[in-house]
Amino acid sequence: MDIRALMKQAQDMQKKMAAVQEELATKLVTVEVAGGQVSATMNGKHQMTNLMIQPDVVDPNDVEFLQDMVMSAINEASRKVDEMVEKDMGSITGGMNIPGLSGM
Repeated sequence: MDIRALMKQAQDMQKKMAAVQEELATKLVTVEVAGGQVSATMNGKHQMTNLMIQPDVVDPNDVEFLQDMVMSAINEASRKVDEMVEKDMGSITGGMNIPGLSGM
């Protein structure tokens, strides 16, 4: 195999991956838990962009319940972002598992 062709292929893949990473930063994932009482929105870089809590779920006597719902929403949003990143990056890498790509 020609080393120049291989290097060109690697450079092309790197450019495509950079473009996908930029695009992922603009994509949003929103999840709702507890029947929509808490929702979390996260971008493709795992940054929270919105957290919404319905006022009726705030009970000063049961803060642990609210904390559990918030953690659940954030964890589910993170899982969905991981799926989105894996899918989008997989379209470039042909399904190869390249370490470090999903944890951008």
